[in-house]
Amino acid sequence: MEWAPSILHLHQFKTINMSNESFKVRAYGFGELAQLYFPTITKKSASAQLRRWIRFSKNIQQKLKDLDYEPGRRILTPAHVKVLVDEFGEP
Repeated sequence: MEWAPSILHLHQFKTINMSNESFKVRAYGFGELAQLYFPTITKKSASAQLRRWIRFSKNIQQKLKDLDYEPGRRILTPAHVKVLVDEFGEP
């Protein structure tokens, strides 16, 4: 059974962006991007949660694999980030 995070899951950890800066698709450290999605938990826990989201989405796994992503990567290319943002929304 394929799992995808619901809108409720995506938004329950988000904070309001008061700086009027929009999210930029660029290279991110895995933990850095994870903390943008889960700003209220530690970097380690945020990374584990983002890994879970990726692991449970066969669609994402295949798209990332097509872009030479390997689990355990510390740096995500802009193409990797775009795949995640397209699926999960902007952090």
